[in-house]
Formats: sequence, C-alpha cells, structure tokens
Amino acid sequence: MDLNNTLNMFKKFNFTGLLFIQWTWMELRLWVQRVVKWNLRKITGLCELQRIAYGETPGAARSSNIERSLMMSRSSEIQKLISYLDRAANEGRFSATKSSNDLIISKAVKAVMQIKLIKPSVHQQFVISLEKCIQKIWSYRQLLNDLESLRTTSYNSENSEHEEKLIKLWKSLRPNEELSDRISRQWQEIGFQGDDPKTDFRGMGILGLENLLYFAIDYPEAARHVLSRSNHPRLGYSFAIVGINLTSMAINLFRDGSAKYHIYNTCQFGSHIETFHKFYCYLFLEFDKFWLSEKPRDVMEFGKIRDRFEKKIRVELSDLKVQFKLNVAVETI
Repeated sequence: MDLNNTLNMFKKFNFTGLLFIQWTWMELRLWVQRVVKWNLRKITGLCELQRIAYGETPGAARSSNIERSLMMSRSSEIQKLISYLDRAANEGRFSATKSSNDLIISKAVKAVMQIKLIKPSVHQQFVISLEKCIQKIWSYRQLLNDLESLRTTSYNSENSEHEEKLIKLWKSLRPNEELSDRISRQWQEIGFQGDDPKTDFRGMGILGLENLLYFAIDYPEAARHVLSRSNHPRLGYSFAIVGINLTSMAINLFRDGSAKYHIYNTCQFGSHIETFHKFYCYLFLEFDKFWLSEKPRDVMEFGKIRDRFEKKIRVELSDLKVQFKLNVAVETI
C-alpha cells in the first residue's frame, strides 16, 4: 500500500470518526435536556411551556422560547397542533377576523392543556400568556406569506390599481408639481432609473411600491425631507431605487427570523402588513442618516455602505430586548 492510499484511508477514518463524535455529542445533549426537563417537571410540577410563560418576561424572551419549545417537542400531538396552526397561517386565517383568530387560538391552547395535563382553572395566567404567544408566532408566519405574495406580484401597467398607486406616490412626494405624462423623465426626480418606473419594481414586485407609498402617505413630511436630502449635489442617492433595495433588505430580515425579537417585543396582538411597512420606514430613515454620516465619495459606494448598514441593523436586532422606534424627525444637512 503506497503512501497516498494510506493517507486517504486515514482521512476517511478521521472524517468518519469526527462525524460519529459529533452525532454522539448531539445525542448526549438531547438526552441530558430530556433528563433535566423531566426532573424540573417533577420538582416544580410545571411543564417547560409553563416554566417559560411564568419565568420569562412578556415579549421576545417569552414568545421566542415558547416557539422553540413547541418546535423541538417530540410529542406527536404537539407536532399535529403545529401543522394545524401552520395551515391556518397559510390559509390567511389569522388576519380574517378577531373571532376567527380567537377560535383558532383557543382550540390550540385547549389542545396544549390536554396534552400537557394542565388544569385551566388553576393556570389561568398561563392560558392568557400562551394565547398571546401563539398569536405572535403564527401571525408572523402568516405575514411572511402575505409579503411573499406581494413580492411575487409583478407591477402591471394595465392594472388600474397599480397605476393609481404609482400616480399617488408621485403626488405625495411632489405635491406641487404636475406629472407631464405617465412615461416621463420626471420619475427620475424621485429616484427611479428611467422614464417608466415599472421596470424598477421587477425584483420586489408590488411590495416595493407598497412600501414607498406607505412611507410617502403616512409620513409625508419625513418622506419629502428624505427625498430632498437624496438630491444633495454631492451626497445624493436615488431615492426610489434605494427604497426598493431596502424592501429587499427588510423582507430578508423577516424571512431569516432576524426581525423576530423586534416584532415579538413591539406587537402586542400579532403582526400584519402595516407592521412590515413601519419596519421599512424605520430602515429608510436610519439608512438616510447612515448614508450621510458615511460621507460617500459618490453613489458607486452604495453597495459597500448598504452592507455596513445591514450589518449594523442585524447586530441591533440580535438583542433580545430590541424595539425599533420610529422617529420621523430628520436632520437638515
């Protein structure tokens, strides 16, 4: 046997050995966790969900740990319950009416009480806490579906609703200037790349327009102020294009769960599309300040500065107590 074959056999053996050690360590950790949970239940008389509900503060600390406990449960009944709640979120049933929400959540809580052998009459506060956590967790999941639906809906110039929203965006940002024509170089004044904005919505679909419009209508003074700053002769940037780029950043932060702590801390009764719009507005205002503070040489530095800004936001979102508060006050240059 030559040296190369010996080395290859050693590498294979070493790799297999590492995998076995890793698998053994993971199994050992799971076994220890189960033993600890069993002992805690015997000592406290409370299941893990109860210990979280009673021991963690309301918001992200409680909701994220309740979510983790449910997802990691080895109970087939709990897994069936999760599937039921996922179907409800996929079908949009959490945003229908309050009565339908109450029905879904009360059914879920009742199932948990039965599975975990918890008496509702004794643990009324647990019922209330679990209801709020389920609302937060699965309304967030439904919001992800709603966002994806908007993102994958292409802007259609033959759709009168889409066109009306686009014109409304212009009027909100440029209230004292008439748009000469639907296809016009004037669109570049608010940061679109060409004469027809529809081509700029290809990546984020109608969601990009919805975000820009929400910012312009709900915070008109702030939006117009930021627009004026974006037209700065030396430190300017393309307002609309940056806005669509921030839509992409925001939806990615929601998709990978980075925004969860913020949402669980700020939304007492679950999240919905307006929750995302407000998060987007916060990002836009913060990016505008960040961009100016970086003093870029030109707009070609956008990618580098955007990446630094996203890193900063991700660090802030990793704080269990994070709450982004929208401050519409903007500084002048």
